[in-house]
Amino acid sequence: MCQLLGMNANTPTDLVFSFTGFAKRAEEHKDGFGIAFFEDAGVRLFVDAQSAAVSPVAEMVRHYPIRSDNVIAHIRKATQGRVALQNTHPFQRELWGRYWAFAHNGDLKNFAPPLHGAFRPVGGTDSELAFCWLMQELAKAHAGVPSIAELTVTLGELAPRVAAHGTFNFMLSNGQALWAHCSTQLHYLLRQHPFHTAHLQDEDMSVDFAQLTQASDRVAVVVTQPLTANEAWVAFAPGELRVFVDGQATPT
Repeated sequence: MCQLLGMNANTPTDLVFSFTGFAKRAEEHKDGFGIAFFEDAGVRLFVDAQSAAVSPVAEMVRHYPIRSDNVIAHIRKATQGRVALQNTHPFQRELWGRYWAFAHNGDLKNFAPPLHGAFRPVGGTDSELAFCWLMQELAKAHAGVPSIAELTVTLGELAPRVAAHGTFNFMLSNGQALWAHCSTQLHYLLRQHPFHTAHLQDEDMSVDFAQLTQASDRVAVVVTQPLTANEAWVAFAPGELRVFVDGQATPT
């Protein structure tokens, strides 16, 4: 199945190091890739139906240090929906005057919820359908703009209803927080002072974060499988939803 990568930080941070290691996994997950960088109320969304291992777009991302405080990336191994741009994650929608981005790892069976609002899939994936349903149900559950805590409670109620249909590992962000839900496999890491040198597992590359950061910086990285060989990654429990705000993790 697909692979997920997310980042949440308390200061705009680039993802070049993590994305370099993550993109190496596209040799096995070659049906497209995408990445969304939130910047204030805007989002830079790059998607390509080519593998991240050969895509010129992915090559640009590996060498262009875009700074963001919320990022979602995805490399696809297709289960539902043909290999095409419209089926490439992350997907994006607007709700309450903010952009939302969503990426999913898994396979949902017999999931056919009624969609009666403004949120409808463009492509043919179970992932985009699930995203549209989540957006619809969030909009129905809150009359006004909810807080992050209120959104987290609602997502905690909605996610199991989708996960009942199969594997539902996902990441979701509106640029204010990063939500991550685990059905089978997700890991997270918190980088904060004192910073150390990190070594990628999939690439011969290291970075000494002590040379690149301030003592007040905090960064949370969430990924399907750990990216580095010498850091203390924490495994999510099956069924666990976490929200990351300002580089800190909060269980629900």
